[in-house]
Amino acid sequence: MVLRILESEAASGELLDVGCGRGDLFRKLPVGFTRYTGVDLVRYEGFPESPRARVLVGDLNQRLPVNDSAVDVVVSIETIEHLENPRALFRELLRVLRPGGLLVVTTPNQLSALSKLTLLVKDRFSAFQDVHYPAHITALLPSDLLKIGLELQLEGGRIVYSDDGRMPGTARHWPGGFKGRQFSDNLAYVARKPS
Repeated sequence: MVLRILESEAASGELLDVGCGRGDLFRKLPVGFTRYTGVDLVRYEGFPESPRARVLVGDLNQRLPVNDSAVDVVVSIETIEHLENPRALFRELLRVLRPGGLLVVTTPNQLSALSKLTLLVKDRFSAFQDVHYPAHITALLPSDLLKIGLELQLEGGRIVYSDDGRMPGTARHWPGGFKGRQFSDNLAYVARKPS
């Protein structure tokens, strides 16, 4: 989903991956990215060894170890649900993004058929069961992300769905023709910082 968004936006330049893990995104980036910087709580084994990639260590609940207006693209893949304050994270992502830069934040989709059914049966969203705690602590709806974007005056804020999701009660995924909110386990908020 993130690669699809980066390609559709013709994104290029310097990219910051907040909550980068092992830096797997670097290995898949489209042509046009000149530098990849990953930030995470620890340096994970297997991070790419490349002159175009670096990793910074920092607590993602605090100020990011990145200068103001330093990058062209900021992505945060399946990280915001692990953090205490989503608005603080958004402010930090916006701070490090250059004017006109692209922001992509992904999170579990609480409005999928699977998540809604799990909420009805177990009184919790599917990605926020006891087994996910204390890793997953902040469940966000698409409307929450859109409101945060409006509060920060981001431009063109929209939700993109992964078009990939599990069928309730099984380990199987929906067939390829099933797309959109109901059939996507994850979503992305996509916007640009005002120029």
